[in-house]
Amino acid sequence: MTSTAGGLVVHAETITFDTIDRIELRDITDRVAAIARTSGVREGTLSLWSLHTTCAVFINETQKALHADIKRFLETIVARDADWMHNDPAHSDCDRSNADSHLRTMLLGQSVTLQISGGEIVLGQWQRLLLGELDGPRARTLRAQVMGIT
Repeated sequence: MTSTAGGLVVHAETITFDTIDRIELRDITDRVAAIARTSGVREGTLSLWSLHTTCAVFINETQKALHADIKRFLETIVARDADWMHNDPAHSDCDRSNADSHLRTMLLGQSVTLQISGGEIVLGQWQRLLLGELDGPRARTLRAQVMGIT
């Protein structure tokens, strides 16, 4: 969906990713960059939001060892088998036993806002956009909105 007024463009898209693991980090930079390019915005911003409470969107490096470290960090800082009230039927109606996934998402965040310059998203040399699946495998939906001038 795209709206224009004068030189201002607002373009929004919903994108879906199918994950294969319970905890998975996926580089989605190229797909998001394509949305910025096709929006027609030359200078502006792109906001990207996860539409899930157990799926994160964040910026970091894409490197196999680092991704292993991120997963290990999340598993260490928020233990899956801890005594979480969200997993206890006496306190919650959730049958997924996924309190750890919710808590891990809080650490990574569910949205990012990027600058667009010259029609391209602005990222540092090693920065990449990552989707953090924390309760998979599942289909995950993200909403991208681009605003700016043509």
